[in-house]
Amino acid sequence: MTEGENPDPATNKNPGAHSNPVFLVSYPNIVFLYPSVLAALFGAIFMYWNGNSADADYAVIPARIFLVILMVNLVVISFDFPRTTSLTWFFAVVAGGVLIWMLFRLKPDLSATISGWMNAIAPATNASFYVIYVLGMLLLYTCVIVSRRFDYWEVRGNELLHHHGFLSDMERFSAPNLRIDKEINDVFEYLLLRSGRLILHPSQERKAIVLENVFFINQKEERITKMLGALQVRVRTDHH
Repeated sequence: MTEGENPDPATNKNPGAHSNPVFLVSYPNIVFLYPSVLAALFGAIFMYWNGNSADADYAVIPARIFLVILMVNLVVISFDFPRTTSLTWFFAVVAGGVLIWMLFRLKPDLSATISGWMNAIAPATNASFYVIYVLGMLLLYTCVIVSRRFDYWEVRGNELLHHHGFLSDMERFSAPNLRIDKEINDVFEYLLLRSGRLILHPSQERKAIVLENVFFINQKEERITKMLGALQVRVRTDHH
């Protein structure tokens, strides 16, 4: 046997079986609310730092920031924003901003009127509200992480494994002929966690396996493609 040759014939026939597996986890939409958690954390720190008085004028600042970020978060998880739709909304917002600027230039009194309306909306709360929100969301995130430990997929060089249940039940699917489709249906969800939809098509299964909100989907798809592509090359080589 020459130096550097693998003594295990089984490994030579299928070296992809021992390559690093790719783990795929599907998460619920609540994971995209983390910006609101950061805003609430900022609000708690801001209020404690300034005396924690909900009746003070400064209490309006973190409350407005938190509500705006929370509303934007809820819009992101409620609707899909494909690339075309996102561009449409972007140009619509720009056009609206230009229109408002022109109105303010033509009617200076309108700016004062709108500012008065905005100042009349003065939400305020103490630090306890923000702390409770942060702790509640962290509890939910912990439950999500624990639950995902009992339901995830593992792609190996020659098989697709589904781990599920508290007793670690497992389903096996053939991977050499596995087809995968990647979909990024929401630009904002992709920006927040680089997430998207991954659709798996095992060769002997009629129904496709749809995994929503897979983090870092581009890296996962690239690793799976390389793994399965290398295996297919090795299989063709073994037939010679």
